[in-house]
Amino acid sequence: MSDVVLEVDHLSLHYLSRFGEKFHAVRDVSFTVSKGEVLGIAGESGCGKSTLVSGLMGMCIPPLHVTSGDVRINGESLMNRTVEDVRANVLAQKISMIPQGAFNTLNPVRKIKDSAADVFYAHQKSGQRLSRAEINDRIYDRFDELGMETKRILNSYPIQLTAGERQRSVIGISTLLNPEIVIADEPTSALDVSTQKEVITMIFDLLNKGIFSSMIFITHELPLLYHVADDIAIMYKGQFVERGTSEQIVKNPQHDYTKMLMKAMVRCDYVK
Repeated sequence: MSDVVLEVDHLSLHYLSRFGEKFHAVRDVSFTVSKGEVLGIAGESGCGKSTLVSGLMGMCIPPLHVTSGDVRINGESLMNRTVEDVRANVLAQKISMIPQGAFNTLNPVRKIKDSAADVFYAHQKSGQRLSRAEINDRIYDRFDELGMETKRILNSYPIQLTAGERQRSVIGISTLLNPEIVIADEPTSALDVSTQKEVITMIFDLLNKGIFSSMIFITHELPLLYHVADDIAIMYKGQFVERGTSEQIVKNPQHDYTKMLMKAMVRCDYVK
């Protein structure tokens, strides 16, 4: 049996203007992610990373459209499916995202435990419905497993938590249903250095425990990817222009754009 979890086959995505003009944002991207693998994706703002994430999650909502290609999780295609179908049967269960801005993701007028419970309510199947008590037990168990101050955090509103606590809460909520693959979209960009380390450690603890099988880690920082990713893909103008091991990409880049990214780092001499 194949260990490949995610297969992306010549995926191209475009935006359609109200005048019918196509703007191509992702062009002919192909790659696979295997069980236990961490793929890093780096590139400048506007290179197509966020659009690619929408395509990987099967959330191509107009004006975003699929030009061509396929995305498969464990062999199951996400293309030609309604957004409602993807939300009900794919998101959070097979693929999930840890977003960049936790404060913008969490509902400001709902406690963390209520936002977490919504994940279960949104994905319960007929005949498999859990009671609120059972849902609470699962939420408390997961947050305990994450080493958080469970009772205080779950009974807090987002504004009552620190930036790190909000981000760790989002990680807990995003992985409640043990998805196959997680996309971490710049999960540490708004955090201080010490909190960044805590958040990254938490994410990799979940991966090592088998809470999810594989991960795509997106960031601007190549030196960070050197430490956390097995392979790194460099994205430029909607395409993957280079992919290799983290060692090769950081220490011996081949593409001119990758070399420019490395030169743009404030300092690159601290990589191992």
